[in-house]
Amino acid sequence: MIDKKLVENVVNEWLQDKDYFLVEVSVSADDCIVVTIDHADGVWIEDCAELSRYIESKLDRDKEDYELEVGSAGLGQPFRVLRQYEIHMGEPVETQTRDGHKYQGTLVEVGDEGFTMEVEQKVKPEGAKRAHKELVQMNFAYSDVAYTKYLIKVK
Repeated sequence: MIDKKLVENVVNEWLQDKDYFLVEVSVSADDCIVVTIDHADGVWIEDCAELSRYIESKLDRDKEDYELEVGSAGLGQPFRVLRQYEIHMGEPVETQTRDGHKYQGTLVEVGDEGFTMEVEQKVKPEGAKRAHKELVQMNFAYSDVAYTKYLIKVK
């Protein structure tokens, strides 16, 4: 079986001095390698092909037969690494907490332990007859979040 750490090291060699970053490497029991990268401005197919060729140049097909897939994280996919949160600051995101609550709002702050979203919520001030919508900042710990993903809005 191909060592996942070996593949990660090879990918990180290729990533040096590039604005791309590694999102995930997975290696299945039957040596199917899946490498996912991302970039603030999106991922070009030519760069995926270049990375694929680079990985293949570092692995020995005579030793182990493997299948290789290199691709981008994709807009609708959940964030997997901190850098994905950072590049989407100021943009609309959707978060679902582990207890099942979904929130949609703007990602306004990202830290090592969690992030802050600005969410529109109904608030009923004391003494008021009706609730009104208000922007509220909500803090989330990464450990309390099932997923966060870029929110694609269709007009």
